Amino acid sequence: MIVRLDLAPGAVVREDLLQAELSLGRTPIREALQRLERDQLVTVVPRRGVFVSNLDIGDLALLYETRSILEPYAMRLAAARGTDADWDEMATVLEQATASSTPDELLTVDRRCREIVWDAAGNRFVRPTLDMLYAQSDRLWHLYLGDVADLHLMVSEHRAILAALRDRDGQRAASLIEAHMRRFDDQIRDAVARRLNSPLAG
Repeated sequence: MIVRLDLAPGAVVREDLLQAELSLGRTPIREALQRLERDQLVTVVPRRGVFVSNLDIGDLALLYETRSILEPYAMRLAAARGTDADWDEMATVLEQATASSTPDELLTVDRRCREIVWDAAGNRFVRPTLDMLYAQSDRLWHLYLGDVADLHLMVSEHRAILAALRDRDGQRAASLIEAHMRRFDDQIRDAVARRLNSPLAG
């Protein structure tokens, strides 16, 4: 809900409403909010409540520079440690992407492909770190590109990555994910610039 902006930046997060909407008890809701605070998706203000963290465009460069190191690293590990079963699963996920898939469906494919790679990397510190970074980047995608970007190219890029992983070519897989992330970063920066330069801005 936070990533897809159903809960907007700055919105108050009410435990009672979440319990009713999600049909969950107080304990799992509070545990989830603790995780979201750790992942910097919510901010807890004592005696005031829980708020959805703001999206700071200044963090865009930090997100990119961190992911540009960790995602290629995960690719190289996955190419060395992944199994045929991992790559068969990734192929099955990619088959779910069709010409009629919605942006949200394609983003789900993108997310699952990355999760398979992160798990195949076999490093228990990689998955939670990249999971948090991806969620922050995903929020930016929904805010700036959700209605305009063509995600089918992204799926094609994942197919090329899968071929490299099957070949156990970690360097090629790393180069492909680097190009993939650079394109995403460029798109976000262009979208931000257009919005800032719009006559309606400010």
